Amino acid sequence: MNDTGMRGQVAAVTGGGSGIGRGAAKRLAREGVKVCLLDRNLEEAEQVRKEIEQEGGEAMVVETDVAVAESVEAGMRQLIERWGRLDIVFANAGINGTWTTLEDLSVEDWDQTLGINLRGTFLTVKYAVPHLKRQGGSVIITSSVNGTRVFSNTGASAYSSSKAGQVAFMKMAALELAEYKIRVNAICPGAIRTNIGRNTQITDEANEAKIPVEYPEGQMPLQHGPGSPEQVAELVLFLASPRSSLVTGTAVYIDGAESLLVG
Repeated sequence: MNDTGMRGQVAAVTGGGSGIGRGAAKRLAREGVKVCLLDRNLEEAEQVRKEIEQEGGEAMVVETDVAVAESVEAGMRQLIERWGRLDIVFANAGINGTWTTLEDLSVEDWDQTLGINLRGTFLTVKYAVPHLKRQGGSVIITSSVNGTRVFSNTGASAYSSSKAGQVAFMKMAALELAEYKIRVNAICPGAIRTNIGRNTQITDEANEAKIPVEYPEGQMPLQHGPGSPEQVAELVLFLASPRSSLVTGTAVYIDGAESLLVG
């Protein structure tokens, strides 16, 4: 393992109990980073904590709802109480939510998707900034190809709006926080093998309204199949590390060129 100069740093990872969050948390821990898993699902997060500790790393779990300001603020406070610093923030928690036509999308479903994905990103960064300002650091936000390159998923208006909003927020934050040596970037994954499908509801109305898109054989051109959380974790590690010291305000696509087929 090459030394990335990150040993002893502290990371906050929202949605760290599964999928991309889990992969990134474990990868950061292997570099000597102490990881706080902020997650609604305590059972999954505790399992990741155990896996990190079994590999010789250090981790803690705080039950956190990223859509609730008091919950996020308390999570960051517990992290600081234990380790006294914060260097890396991976604002990763998110849902697909309900995918349906505009007239069938309920206000409640819109609010839930935007609340977790966009409000949750804002709250995570907001309550991390005072701690990051002490020595600088890196913020990475999980956006998506949807809403940034891909607009052909009929019914995904709430999800795509939240993901586009995350990229705009990232660029605003990158400029504002640059003077404090805080870098802010976004990753835009395409098809990745995760369990996000369990919080996805695609309605019959969305399927009926779908505009057919014909993909060439092999939807992900680079490897002809979905990517893995571990592949995304390597990108998160790079953006969190000193190796990306001049990279900020940037959205990085990680999708094997999939989004270029319909972008």
